Amino acid sequence: MIQQITRGIKISIETNFEGTFYKNYRVHFAFGYQITIENQSKDSVQLTSRFWKIKDALNRTEIVEGEGVIGRKPVIKPGESHTYKSGCLLTSPFGSMSGFYSMVNFTSTRKFKVTIPSFKLSAPFALN
Repeated sequence: MIQQITRGIKISIETNFEGTFYKNYRVHFAFGYQITIENQSKDSVQLTSRFWKIKDALNRTEIVEGEGVIGRKPVIKPGESHTYKSGCLLTSPFGSMSGFYSMVNFTSTRKFKVTIPSFKLSAPFALN
């Protein structure tokens, strides 16, 4: 499990390999991840958007930006957490993801970014 705390917001990430399949005459590697966002601060916060940098072993980079996570903009009160599952496709058996969440503090109304630590994606059959 990968974890990091930014401004009292703890991000925990678990990954798994989902399998391979062919699409447009190319093999794709499917990975899933579960992220828990825990509010360890004293203020309620809301996740408003996300930014992802997804890299594969062939040095291809994909940028993904958007509102919320999986269609939601969760409000997380102090001591509470929000967990969601998502996934990505790579054209190689290895890769990594990193990024940040944009959030707003309800007490101060200030916007801030929470770092999503870099985490590896790897197909178990490709490991030595």
